Amino acid sequence: MPLRIVIADDHPLLIDGLKKVLEEIDDAQVVATASNGRELINLMRSFPADLVLLDLQMPKMDGIDSLKILRKEFPKMKFIIFSNYGQPKLIKEIKTIGANGYLLKNVPSATLKQAIVAVAEGNSWFQELLPEIKQSELFTNEFIKKYKLTERETEIIAKIAKGLTTKEIAGELFLSEFTINTHRRNICRKLNIYTPVGLLNFAKEHGLA
Repeated sequence: MPLRIVIADDHPLLIDGLKKVLEEIDDAQVVATASNGRELINLMRSFPADLVLLDLQMPKMDGIDSLKILRKEFPKMKFIIFSNYGQPKLIKEIKTIGANGYLLKNVPSATLKQAIVAVAEGNSWFQELLPEIKQSELFTNEFIKKYKLTERETEIIAKIAKGLTTKEIAGELFLSEFTINTHRRNICRKLNIYTPVGLLNFAKEHGLA
């Protein structure tokens, strides 16, 4: 019987990208998707699955609350958190709740597949996230409130500052180039910055570069 995988994320384009990657795993099949925590819980109660790839940031009910409920109801099910956040305290909390793995969303597809296989075989997979801490610590309510940036927009600014092209950013985030360009336009509008040099300076000032 193939490994039955459910993806829970509120970004349809990301889900499409993940499906393509997971299709490359032998004896694995994405059997369902959910766009929020409540939908995921209802789905799990009526739909058999072996492993859930779970985003932390979702509407209606986030990944942490969803994991707490599902871990109690389905003790044998495997859960891998797939997130943009890399704080050690958060990862420790996720481990305590009972996740089997934790990955950043910018991992190479090969790493994602290795993690899926490892967790399915009964192992754990918690990515070394220390290089990401500086960036992820900026995803605070105060920072987002001040600049009205979303978590995704902040992440894209950091990647622009590193010199990545739109195509490269799209590949790392499993998004289309059109979506990345839309985010870039929104970033420029919110910050009133319309040049690459301006974005780079902003990134340096706020520890994103």
